[in-house]
Amino acid sequence: MLYLVLALFGCLSGVTTVLFGFGGGFVVVPVLYAVLTAAHGAHDAIGLAAMHIAVATSTCVMIVNSVAATRKHQRAGNILRAYVWPLAGFIAAGAALGALAATRASGDFVRYAFIAYLGVTILDCLLRQGFMAQEDAHPRPLDRGVLVGGGVIIGAVAAFLGVGGSVMTVPLLRRRGLPMAKAAAMANPLTLPVAVVGTLAYMAAAGGLADPLAPWIVGYVDLLAFAALALGSLAGIRLAAPLIPRIPDRLHARVYVLLLALVLLSMLIV
Repeated sequence: MLYLVLALFGCLSGVTTVLFGFGGGFVVVPVLYAVLTAAHGAHDAIGLAAMHIAVATSTCVMIVNSVAATRKHQRAGNILRAYVWPLAGFIAAGAALGALAATRASGDFVRYAFIAYLGVTILDCLLRQGFMAQEDAHPRPLDRGVLVGGGVIIGAVAAFLGVGGSVMTVPLLRRRGLPMAKAAAMANPLTLPVAVVGTLAYMAAAGGLADPLAPWIVGYVDLLAFAALALGSLAGIRLAAPLIPRIPDRLHARVYVLLLALVLLSMLIV
């Protein structure tokens, strides 16, 4: 039953990934954290490591999501190489730092950092001009400082929280004059370096544990949960892909912020 629940939420993460550029972390982390704490309690080894497992497994799911969603967006003509590839290397470097820091931080600290990050992002989208509506529709290139400093920061924060970086890359590209469809699309290939580096780091963390948490958990990555979530996400991406060109730009931006608010509420309740 638990894995059926995870598959259903995996499907939801696939939908939000292909339409909004996020889903692995912002859907998977709260759900898997709630499932693990409910199933194992606060004193079991898995229950105590629930937040680390949720974040680590989320990064693994994001590999599947980012590759599948990127292929769909390539076919729709939404991937602009000039914006994606310069950032990817710097994001990967930052991701290595963020994943290392996350394995050494307490579960509660990661959880509260996740909540704070969501809150700041929502306020930024609502209060700062350039996200909810665009006055200038002409795309502008990313300057060198944004590519280097921004890329490293995006990678570090994303890997630390297990969220893929889309909540920083989408507003960044949106404020450079790109429509939501393209900004959300390019968050997917930019998620891949975070997902790969983060997953390897969380699996390598097994060497620092006295004993494996369970036979099906490698480091902090729950392989059974990953399988259920990944299968569901692939189905969600397939179902939602035809909607990519049909969502009006302003509505796309508003729903993006609304979804972030719902994830924030779920983390506060859990």
